[in-house]
Amino acid sequence: MTAFHPGQLVMVDIQGKSLDAATAAFLRENQVRAVCLFRKNLGTEAEVRQLTRDLREVMGPTALIGLDQEGGSVVRATFLPQAPSAMALGAADDEQQAENVGAAVARGLASIGINWNFAPVLDINNNPANPVIAERSFSEDADDVTRLAGAWMRGSLKEGVACCVKHFPGHGDTHVDSHLALPTVDKSRAELDALELRPFKALRDEAPAVMTAHIVYPQIDPEHPATLSTKILRDILRNEWGYDGVVITDALMMKAIFERYGYARAAVMAIQAGADMILAQGDLEEQGKSIQALKDAFARGELTAEQGRVACARLDKLAAAYPVRHDDYTGAPRQADDQLMRAAWASGLTALRGAKAPAKDAALRVFVQPEVPTDGVSEAGPSGQQIVDLFAGFPNAKVEYVDDILALDWASVPADGRLNIVASTHRMRYAENAKQWRPDLHLVLWNPFQALDVPGPTVVTWGYADGALAGLQAWLQGDLQATAQSPVQLGA
Repeated sequence: MTAFHPGQLVMVDIQGKSLDAATAAFLRENQVRAVCLFRKNLGTEAEVRQLTRDLREVMGPTALIGLDQEGGSVVRATFLPQAPSAMALGAADDEQQAENVGAAVARGLASIGINWNFAPVLDINNNPANPVIAERSFSEDADDVTRLAGAWMRGSLKEGVACCVKHFPGHGDTHVDSHLALPTVDKSRAELDALELRPFKALRDEAPAVMTAHIVYPQIDPEHPATLSTKILRDILRNEWGYDGVVITDALMMKAIFERYGYARAAVMAIQAGADMILAQGDLEEQGKSIQALKDAFARGELTAEQGRVACARLDKLAAAYPVRHDDYTGAPRQADDQLMRAAWASGLTALRGAKAPAKDAALRVFVQPEVPTDGVSEAGPSGQQIVDLFAGFPNAKVEYVDDILALDWASVPADGRLNIVASTHRMRYAENAKQWRPDLHLVLWNPFQALDVPGPTVVTWGYADGALAGLQAWLQGDLQATAQSPVQLGA
């Protein structure tokens, strides 16, 4: 087998919207072949195409250029047709639609030079308190997740963009965000087999790549999170299941890993555990430390040359099957995909507890938070103006901005005969005081589990992309029925 360079096993991020000389030199010098792009890297569509062309030229024919384009709130290329969240597709429960959406996402990504999408999510959201997954999951039912995520992935793969199912072995039943701390899922192997592991096992022969979770499963490995666990990655995924696709870590900069192990040690441990590639964000010095740590580990035999060659071969195979392209994506095909996305969003609209659209001439009071900034995982929530626009057809609608919707004091709401509407553009669950709210209509535009916090008629959009808001507006105006069924329990 041919020799390899440890830099080929490291995916890095870059700092700007273009490839500067220092970063290009770093990539060449360390033979880095993989870059993950984030919102900070994405300028105009033309700028992104130029960036990925430059990256492909520097990194060569086995380049892997990835990002998170799941749909819903977790999208990076917001200028492309905006895909529904997984849970919106779960509410519509249409496999063909899920496949069509996955294909359309891939067509958009291929046009800007992305050949690796860190999607779909196979996490089963059976924990309403989960602070990071929520509508990113297709369902609380393992079979539905398998069916719909599998269809979505097949659509993407047919269009030539690699997928990466995540977060193995399951991030759905956590109440801690691994970007901020180290979660634990204290379940037996039998319990995991019955739920969390089922979609991963069922789709393992189709998924070209798997991303690991920074979560401790103490009944399998009490010492290490899955990302660094030989018992989970090598023993279960590789040996027991026979998985021979690419395994990449979630970002090592996340506090669940970085604060306990540091970049360098975590990089070595991940490859030891069975990963093929580490995701090492940070400045060039920090990324260089990860690469140097791997070099040193191979030199002293802590990692074997065979491990490196096998990992490199898997990554070469992935890049060969899904090369970087820059397809034309203008005119009718793009317009058709945009219409597809909008129709899919509308088909997921879900009404709970007898929710009905208000009369056009009704006196309305709408509470909404004016701005919800990005948290680094999701994009920013919709603006207050977008909510104002929803009620353009209601001449007697009054919008009241609340600096923090979580702190809304219902005792201060006037009893003046207006119908009160709460429009939630926030990702977090409500505070305890929300149990006292009594809106005539609750519009849940992001985290569906907020429907559990407030009694009364509720409409869930599963997201706030243009298509989601257009569908909601059509419902408010009486032009659309909300016929979808929630794929998670949201209360009677």
